Amino acid sequence: MGIRLLAESAESATMLGLVNINPSTIIFTLINTLIIFLLYKFLLHNKVMEVLRKRQEKINADISAAEKAKADAEAAKADYLEKISGAKDEAQEIVANAVKKAGAREAEIIAEAEKSAALIREKAEESAELEKKRAINEVKDQISDIVIMAAQAVAEKEISEKDNEELINSFLVNVGEEK
Repeated sequence: MGIRLLAESAESATMLGLVNINPSTIIFTLINTLIIFLLYKFLLHNKVMEVLRKRQEKINADISAAEKAKADAEAAKADYLEKISGAKDEAQEIVANAVKKAGAREAEIIAEAEKSAALIREKAEESAELEKKRAINEVKDQISDIVIMAAQAVAEKEISEKDNEELINSFLVNVGEEK
């Protein structure tokens, strides 16, 4: 049904003169097309192909440059990350060395302080010992003086029991006063 309508409309168009098939027009159109194709083929095709080839080469070069730049960026990134890692390791090593040196210095300071304290303690003990000896010598000197005084007092009088008691009390009083 659709084909029959199409055929009828083509027939009616032919009758009206709208669609006209003329063999000379077809041949002329084919010759014009062949001339245009040959002119393009001999005059423009090589130039157009050269332009297209150059453009393709430029595109390929740009792609290669972009790939190389990407590879360089990846290499720089890897190098950067390696340097950062190395810097972190170096920083940790520096901190560890500083802590180690500080610990060694601390041990030196403590050892020096202990030596100094030992010397001070030794000097204090020596000083105390000397003071003790001096005090003992003073007490001995005082006792000697007291014995001499007692001997003089005994030599001056004959001692009775009452005198002996007074002499001892006097001796004790004198010993308490001379301190």
